[in-house]
Amino acid sequence: MGNVPTLAGVHHLKPPVSDLERARAWYESRLGYELVIEFVERGTLMGVAMRHPRGGPDLGLRLGPERARAAAGFDYFAIGVPHKAAMDDLAAHLTGLGESHAGVHFATIGWILPDLHDLDDHEVRFYTVEHHTQPAGPVTVQDPRETAEQRDLQQRTD
Repeated sequence: MGNVPTLAGVHHLKPPVSDLERARAWYESRLGYELVIEFVERGTLMGVAMRHPRGGPDLGLRLGPERARAAAGFDYFAIGVPHKAAMDDLAAHLTGLGESHAGVHFATIGWILPDLHDLDDHEVRFYTVEHHTQPAGPVTVQDPRETAEQRDLQQRTD
């Protein structure tokens, strides 16, 4: 392990957005993020840094309409949620705000809440930090979505 660098988790997530003010308002109203820093370049607000008051990763939003369109639909990050009960609460919260998502599902090693989309159509996924399965090493998962759906259905009928 002598050649392995020391790291400290994810510092922040930074999706590109097409409308900075609307994106900021969405992350504030849907997930509870709070503004910490505004980045103004040559008189124009180009980015913001946001913090979550209850443990979510820091979030940077960067104005970049072309990049936001190019990244639309892709789930390039998942925000951790402590355990399944908190995930169920989050799903109910989002539903109460009128947000569409796929609900909480059994996944490869934990529970997932997929298919929430922000205003730029980035998929914002949530995954539990608590796991129902601890992989013993490198694992190959064949057809992960189908396998998880089958397990999820089996758990609901048991």
